[in-house]
Amino acid sequence: MYASVPSAVLFCAEGHLIHVEVQVSAGLPGFSLVGLPDASIRESRDRARAAVTSSGHPWPKHKITVNLAPSGDRKAGSGLDLAIAIGVLAASEVIPAEEIGSLAFIGELGLDGSLRPVNGVAPMVGALGQRDVVVPIASAAEASIAALGRVRLVADLGELVDVLRGEAPWPDHDPARPPDDASTTVPDLADVRGQPIARHALEVAAAGGHHTLFIGPPGAGKTMLASRLPGLLPPLERARALEVTMVHSASGIPLPAGGLVRTPPFRAPHHSTSQTALVGGGSQIIRPGEVSIAHGGVLFMDELAEFAPSVLDGLRQPLESRSVQVIRTGIRAELPADFLLVAAMNPCPCGGGAPGSCLCGDAVLHRYARRVSGPLLDRFDLRVPVHRPAVDQLLANEPGENSATVAARVLAARHLAEARQGCLNSALPADRLDDVARLDAAGMALLRHELEHERLSGRGYHRIRRVARTIADLRGHSPPTVAEQDVAIALRFRATIARSQATGRVA
Repeated sequence: MYASVPSAVLFCAEGHLIHVEVQVSAGLPGFSLVGLPDASIRESRDRARAAVTSSGHPWPKHKITVNLAPSGDRKAGSGLDLAIAIGVLAASEVIPAEEIGSLAFIGELGLDGSLRPVNGVAPMVGALGQRDVVVPIASAAEASIAALGRVRLVADLGELVDVLRGEAPWPDHDPARPPDDASTTVPDLADVRGQPIARHALEVAAAGGHHTLFIGPPGAGKTMLASRLPGLLPPLERARALEVTMVHSASGIPLPAGGLVRTPPFRAPHHSTSQTALVGGGSQIIRPGEVSIAHGGVLFMDELAEFAPSVLDGLRQPLESRSVQVIRTGIRAELPADFLLVAAMNPCPCGGGAPGSCLCGDAVLHRYARRVSGPLLDRFDLRVPVHRPAVDQLLANEPGENSATVAARVLAARHLAEARQGCLNSALPADRLDDVARLDAAGMALLRHELEHERLSGRGYHRIRRVARTIADLRGHSPPTVAEQDVAIALRFRATIARSQATGRVA
């Protein structure tokens, strides 16, 4: 007998429809699994057999052949367990084949027949079209995000078989769904004491989508500042929220109670992270990296100079194209990577502490500065010196401006940019700068001076103009001409890594 059961597998952050074809025929008892399965799928044979027998049904004493169609694509994961078990039961006439025609099945089986969740349920359900889909109870909210048909929840294989044989109704496992706008609590900017320049830089970064580098000694508050940035960003629109949710689901990251990720994500990989873990990839199975998990939010790289140079160079392409291209033999994948990069580093290896306390020589400073390549450094629109706050600022009881107040100004500036040019200022093409970010005479003279003294590259010149445009938008000034004061502030946010050994200050 023959049965075909729809299911899905995960490829990168996308679901792919799979038909599990099962044939039970005469011959010596055996189980053959074909269709380029990986090790986790090949192990499904043992899990499915144990689950079927634990549910009180016989395992066929015949030759069983399972084909995963299309056969030319590699498959991975344990989410096909349930489809394989149902296919075997249907092909051996334990379940009427007509009862599974409009259903799809996703889930991992326990040896006792229990149904367990798997990573990537949301994109896999999205690949199944209008079909009703059977998933574990724990995957209810995740499946409901992408399902076009009805989501059926079951606790174990025995319960499902009883339903498909007409011996029981569909169980009522539907949990009460909380609203999908549930948000994650993020730290408030009001907790930051002092740091007026760094706070302003955060506001500019959020309003224009500008990549930011904080340079300062340990304890100055760089990490504290970066962790407050998601609170200044607006909630994700539904289309972007769906993209982020799919990536998080594929990566096995727990989703919020409502299933949909509305709060911009914040990712902070350790400096020992490999290039594959940061950018994404793999040999046979392509997995999203941190840059894709941070899609729509913030990627924070603390101790930037401690990352391997090859890892840092891997950031250059995602920063420009806002996506990741992964190419392997016979495999080509594209992952989303539209994130806001915030990095932090010390001014020197020893940290630079108090003025005059640095013991690093010129050669050490030079080697340290070279750990961050010029092309990568040039991609930071804002390079902001951060100093330790004064004692009076630390002990002050008066909180600073809170995130909600700053976020309102950020949202207004974003609306100005979107209405004027259809994108954030950081994504503004160079050929449109003269139309929407034209400089006045004094501002042009200021930038000419920087270019003539080789303190700006061509890319840096364009980035200064985009930042100046954002600063003007935050002041509520939307005319096409950008004033000198906006250019001057943008240049102030362009510090170098080099530091004066005598003063301990960022140059």
